[in-house]
Amino acid sequence: MDYRYPPEAEAFRQQVRGWLEENLTDEVKGLDNRGDIEPDDLLILKGWNKKLAEERMVAISWPEEFGGRAAGVMDQVVLAEEMHRVGAPGPLNPIGLNNIAPSIMTYGTEEQKEQYLKPMLSGEHIWCQGFSEPEAGSDLASLRTRAVEDGDDFVINGQKVWNTLGHYADYCELLVRTDPDAPKHAGISCLLIDMKTPGIDVRPLTTMTGAKEFAEIFFEDVRVPKSALLGPLNQGWMVAMNTLSNERAGIANLHLGVRRKIAGLIDEAKSRVVDGKPLTENPVVRSRLAKAYMMGEMQKAVGDVSIAGAANGEPPGAESSIVKICWTEIEHLVAETSAAVLGADALTDRWGDNRLYTRATSIAGGTTQVNRNIVARRVLGLPKG
Repeated sequence: MDYRYPPEAEAFRQQVRGWLEENLTDEVKGLDNRGDIEPDDLLILKGWNKKLAEERMVAISWPEEFGGRAAGVMDQVVLAEEMHRVGAPGPLNPIGLNNIAPSIMTYGTEEQKEQYLKPMLSGEHIWCQGFSEPEAGSDLASLRTRAVEDGDDFVINGQKVWNTLGHYADYCELLVRTDPDAPKHAGISCLLIDMKTPGIDVRPLTTMTGAKEFAEIFFEDVRVPKSALLGPLNQGWMVAMNTLSNERAGIANLHLGVRRKIAGLIDEAKSRVVDGKPLTENPVVRSRLAKAYMMGEMQKAVGDVSIAGAANGEPPGAESSIVKICWTEIEHLVAETSAAVLGADALTDRWGDNRLYTRATSIAGGTTQVNRNIVARRVLGLPKG
């Protein structure tokens, strides 16, 4: 299944392309905000984020009143394609913009919208999600971090882990248990927390790639005002599901990154000579590269189904889980193919980093096991095991 770009989306493409040609510099190109950012690069990315915000190209799906363009699905696809095409970094605050902001727009008070949305858009404030805990990952409703009412405040104690950008974050959307006697989904509340509040201890986590992308966060008698509550008391599960649905809504464009990797691997193979012949003339190598290429195109096709549905006004469904599973499998395949094609060189530099990092793809954005269960029940109609 494919979709057509309407004329207005192609007109927007030309606008984006022209703006990028005028504003994207070599200093900015290729930087990423995966979490392990040098201080100088962080300043560069903040400057780039400010430029994007001034052009209203940070969160184009946001309503215009909040600094967006009220853009439809196809304009969002076009912007992602053009940014990937030239290696332009995305906004500095992806978790805040894509996941948390829609929940603030839906459940926040007018004061919360005014306080948090504009600095989030400009990159002045970086956000993280305080959801997962050491014993509450895929089973998020088992979280145990407590918030106890004390006068006009909540007092928080507990621990969160795998908080992306947690060591850079200025604010956190935090899930806490406010009613320990209620059923586990019913006793949760959501708080918007200033990370400079006394009693918060943030410890960066070093992954096996050597990067510090995540943090664990400890809360010891952290006192926050009740005005930090997002949505109704004890109905934080509803807010959390809104946040997670937005987190998973962008996976249809995952093919952009993986297809770029595949194209890079093919270029690497073309440039290598073995026994006086280009590596791509080796039939085994050609077969492996062809398989990777075809899988990358399949990823795009699966993503196109999801995008076409969204463009036609269909609500997100289990197809997002299929896209995520395919992406995980293809990322693993590309890593394995790089080792088969490049040999020991695949263990160093960007290919070595990628081979290690791909292990995270089976967890990020919903574990493979959870997504397979969703597909089994909602698509195939299988009974619970």
